[in-house]
Amino acid sequence: MQTERLAFLINYLINENSELQSIEIPEQDTERKHLLRSLMNIRPPKAVSKEFLEVQDAYLQEECIRKGVISLSDISMVKPRIYLWQGDITRLSADAIVNAANSALLGCFIPCHGCIDNAIHSAAGVELRLECSRIMEKQRTKETTGKAKITKAYNLPCRYILHTVGPIIYGEVTPKDCELLSDCYRSCLELAAAYQLKSIAFCCISTGEFHFPNEKAAKIAIQTVQDYQKKNQNNLEVIFNVFKDSDYQIYKQLLG
Repeated sequence: MQTERLAFLINYLINENSELQSIEIPEQDTERKHLLRSLMNIRPPKAVSKEFLEVQDAYLQEECIRKGVISLSDISMVKPRIYLWQGDITRLSADAIVNAANSALLGCFIPCHGCIDNAIHSAAGVELRLECSRIMEKQRTKETTGKAKITKAYNLPCRYILHTVGPIIYGEVTPKDCELLSDCYRSCLELAAAYQLKSIAFCCISTGEFHFPNEKAAKIAIQTVQDYQKKNQNNLEVIFNVFKDSDYQIYKQLLG
């Protein structure tokens, strides 16, 4: 069934764009999955058929099940209401996961790029870019660094996605950069509380593509969360999600 769904989705995306007609569809499912993700990544936010969405949603939800869903009960608490988990954030069934977005807030358009923005949009489906596009059309300006927006999660196991734009580092990290990164975490926490969410999973905002030093970013993340928890007794549980071994070691050490 997944093979048939995969073929349908690829053909639909190729046929809706005259510039893609020359693409050869590979025979192996692994390569086809790579092609589907690439086609989804480059697709602009535009109308899509109900049939496509039905097939896409069934396909992505099955892929989600195959990857394995991780719930809060599967993760050990390292501090009161704070958890640390290493793995693919798109597997987490928290109330919300945080996406490190760019100021356009439309996801990553680079085919199969390794950023978390790409991973989240690819696993959620094309509906996510469409919702983000509606938000940005209404806003009529780029997303401000340090703020946060909320969307549905579509085919992810979480309920919502919180999108935040972290500071991009050019050279030395300034006090303003640190303040903006702290704002990202605080904005997400406040937005989660406003929606009465019980759990939120943070990625390592601004590290990687945005070049914020990992250890300094982790210190800011932990301090901001702990300060928020002291001031707000709303029982919001926080998961620090890391992907790299080096980030896991940093958070493990800082959290004791």
